Amino acid sequence: MEIQIQTPVMQSYEQVWQGFTRELFLALAPPLTPIHLLRFDGCKKGDEVHLEIDFGIFSQLWCSKIVEQTTTNDEIYFIDEGTQLPFFLSKWRHKHRIVKQATGALIIDEIEFEGKFFTSAFIYPILLLQFMYRQPVYQKWFEEEYPIY
Repeated sequence: MEIQIQTPVMQSYEQVWQGFTRELFLALAPPLTPIHLLRFDGCKKGDEVHLEIDFGIFSQLWCSKIVEQTTTNDEIYFIDEGTQLPFFLSKWRHKHRIVKQATGALIIDEIEFEGKFFTSAFIYPILLLQFMYRQPVYQKWFEEEYPIY
């Protein structure tokens, strides 16, 4: 299944790229699913992110590796793919696109996932809501009045 969420922000695409930090990653975490960030190397090819998701009575590891990172005159993107996924996922691929706009930038989250045991239809609305939660966080984080650097 696929999800795509687009979020316009006020800073340039270069500023947004520089703002994709550990601190932003933690700010984007949805409040109803506690996560513990175990490892965050960054957003360049070869970097890894490891999470522990706390479901209350048990926890699951979610590890991803950045498999591609590209910069052009109009866009910067990186792709993470799941290397160790929670029990309900069999595939995870997330392309984070930061696209240059006339004013500001457009952050596009393109997610491809597959659930195990026919769970994709159940997981879809949960993931959609979690990624929609990111929109106001991105917009506040990348307000023109509060540059990252």
